Amino acid sequence: MADDMTSRDMIDVAAAKAEANEGVLSKEELNRITDDIIAAFKTVYDPEIPVDIYELGLIYKVDIDEATRKVDVEMTLTAPGCPVAGDMPGWVETAARGVDGVEDVEVRLTFDPPWDPSRMSDEARLALNML
Repeated sequence: MADDMTSRDMIDVAAAKAEANEGVLSKEELNRITDDIIAAFKTVYDPEIPVDIYELGLIYKVDIDEATRKVDVEMTLTAPGCPVAGDMPGWVETAARGVDGVEDVEVRLTFDPPWDPSRMSDEARLALNML
């Protein structure tokens, strides 16, 4: 992932790649699924931080396969020793599976590159009094 790309940028890139491959979804449907996936991610919170995982920048990459409607998610945690390391990928999977039009979800956890506060959105920084 390019360090200067946001999570939304990564989802848009994946959707554009799928569209270029002559997928079966219309651009409008891809946009709706993308928006709904982001909304689903925003329902998942790190229990120790009062900000959702999307705004924290924990979602590194999302690929949407138009043909199979499978969503592949690459994410991280704020620290490798996070107490919910075994649970949070399941929460993300459950949230994404709830999106209309998504047939399958796979979530992979990575620590490369390690998460740092520069990945947070301005919204997250504001919520944590870091602006």
